[in-house]
Amino acid sequence: MTPYEFVNKWRAVQLKESAFAKEHFLDLCALVDHPTPAQDDPAGHRFAFEMGVEKTGGGQGFADVAKLGYFGWEYKGKHADLDAAYRQLLLYREKLDNPPLLVVCDGERIEVHSNFTNTPPRTVVLTLDDLLTPTGMDHLRAVFYTPERFRGEQTVAQVTEQAAREFARLAEHLRATEPDPTRIAHFLIRLLFVLFAEDIQLLPGGLFTRLVDAGRTHPDRFTHQLRQLFQEMASGGLFGEHPIRHFNGGLFDSDDVLPLDHAGLVILHHIAGLDWGGIEPSILGTLFERSLDPSKRAQLGAHYTSRDDILLIVEPVLMAPLRRTWQAARQEAESDMQRRDAQIEAWQQRSDRTADAKRAQIMRLNTQSVAAVTALLDGVLAQVRAVRVLDPACGSGNFLYMALRRLLDLEKEIIAFAAATGVGGMLP
Repeated sequence: MTPYEFVNKWRAVQLKESAFAKEHFLDLCALVDHPTPAQDDPAGHRFAFEMGVEKTGGGQGFADVAKLGYFGWEYKGKHADLDAAYRQLLLYREKLDNPPLLVVCDGERIEVHSNFTNTPPRTVVLTLDDLLTPTGMDHLRAVFYTPERFRGEQTVAQVTEQAAREFARLAEHLRATEPDPTRIAHFLIRLLFVLFAEDIQLLPGGLFTRLVDAGRTHPDRFTHQLRQLFQEMASGGLFGEHPIRHFNGGLFDSDDVLPLDHAGLVILHHIAGLDWGGIEPSILGTLFERSLDPSKRAQLGAHYTSRDDILLIVEPVLMAPLRRTWQAARQEAESDMQRRDAQIEAWQQRSDRTADAKRAQIMRLNTQSVAAVTALLDGVLAQVRAVRVLDPACGSGNFLYMALRRLLDLEKEIIAFAAATGVGGMLP
């Protein structure tokens, strides 16, 4: 199939997602001269339509197409919300072995989102018209053959340092008119949170960026609108036609806003244009702390405690003992289930018991096993959840952030094991 044949065919199609998705993907395979899923992997283990996955957070789902090690692919109907399709793939990606690319498509538009570790995500959009160009076809072939080409050049640390430097400029600008550093810090933390929330779709996509863009010519209007946005984030409601979620925790406990003039909004506009979904919170704390303190500006980006340095302490001191406990409990749980399965099989083979007696005994064995495994996992979870971490330096919070993240990762691993073994609903 040629690009012109593909584009002419699919520009005219107005079918629903379920009616066109598989044929569209097969045509893409023909377009880039790639084997179809059935040709490349007849068993359907690594390249298949409707690849079954367990969603992050629980539940069963199906990725429309997945090629392990390359991409997860989700379709939506024409002109549907592709952000929703992307959020769906985010729930699947761990069970798809974290593919380097997450692709969403509505038949006319293909969005390729990179998913590389320690690299800020990139998004490449391919329209039907793009597929008539050498560059567009090159991008499409890379999805199937060379996903590494979508890896960004900057590392997460480099992008984060750039963001912190921009925040340092904004903090310095605010200090010219606001003498209270605590008030400046609180305001900047709110802006920081809003930027993250916008890029991970907790706020309507592009909402805050559009406010900043318009505010450069109307600073007073921006101050009023930002105050309104903070009010809605404190309780949940509507900002214009946009529904706003309730953000608890006290960060938006007031609508206090520091006024920004044109120069300040130009800085904020530059900050808002960065990819906040790709910025690493674990090192931003130190950089942000130093951006507020003029005496420490020379250290910016030079002496922060990196994620890897923090893990040199967190892993052996905090996590290694907990992981040993978890591995021992997991082995005991697996042994218990193996013994139960062997006993159930033996009972099923017995000819001296009625079917009712067999069912009753199998139910008892299952109940006993579930109770034993639940007690094991409950004990480990209680130990993980009871951990308290002290950071005597009490600086940027990076150490506490990384410790909490590792503890939550372990908690998630235990809960996922419980769900896979059928006892997830028994855990607190």
